Amino acid sequence: MSSAAPRVEIDERSGFCFGVVTAIRKAEEELARGGVLYCLGDIVHNSDEVERLCRHGLITITHAQMAELHDVSVLLRAHGEPPSTYELARRNNIRIIDATCPVVLQLQRRIHQMYESDCHPQIVIYGKNGHAEVNGLVGQTKGEAIVVENAGELDKIDFGRDIALYSQTTKSVEGFNEIIGAISSRKSPEADFQSYDTICRQVANRVSHLREFASAHDVVLFVAGHKSSNGKILYNECRDVNPCTYMVANEHDIIPHWLLSAGSIGVCGATSTPRWLMERVKARALEIAEGSQA
Repeated sequence: MSSAAPRVEIDERSGFCFGVVTAIRKAEEELARGGVLYCLGDIVHNSDEVERLCRHGLITITHAQMAELHDVSVLLRAHGEPPSTYELARRNNIRIIDATCPVVLQLQRRIHQMYESDCHPQIVIYGKNGHAEVNGLVGQTKGEAIVVENAGELDKIDFGRDIALYSQTTKSVEGFNEIIGAISSRKSPEADFQSYDTICRQVANRVSHLREFASAHDVVLFVAGHKSSNGKILYNECRDVNPCTYMVANEHDIIPHWLLSAGSIGVCGATSTPRWLMERVKARALEIAEGSQA
């Protein structure tokens, strides 16, 4: 007689954040009207979702390719873009469908206002160098903002000058607080230091919830694209509390022996992970588990 198959649960709070949902909705609405629609960079850091929208007609392009286009429609994804992208669109008569996340847009405005202010401090951004969102933020300062990924990169800062610190919206609160502490301990007494917590709480608040979710299961399948910075952060949070956490891009990445002897399997994902993909991972996990119980 075979034993009961394990319970497989999808985390209800995982998956697309508000900004990504809006960007994909705008893309789908525009594609439904017909015609050609370009997207500047992957609309979301998940290759399965990008491929799905590609089948519906979305064409992903680079900045260099956009420079060659004229009289077309281009969607800007949730990560946001620097002012130079909008200037290019005006020159080439490109119609912009702007899907920049409202949280990112507000951060861009705050950084631009600080850059244009009379006090003109050094603007420091805690974030991933080269990340699309960070490129958009640096663009608000004509390329002058200093980007730091960790405390080891703080030598880029002149600690004798005033400093204004911001964060990429998807970074961890703990990491941001570490940067604050390191700058505070190194700055000159004469220099003014202001930090602005610009981390999106819809993303940050997932950390404690995901840690609880991961610890409640024997095995966790974390679904995320390989390009997702948010995915790497949240995956590591899950793995920290549950060593039997495995990152998979889709259902084909599941290795059956991971699920042996598991009484419960949790499926969760990044803010760039579509729900339909987590459903496929759940179905495949059940198929493997039921096969091993036969």
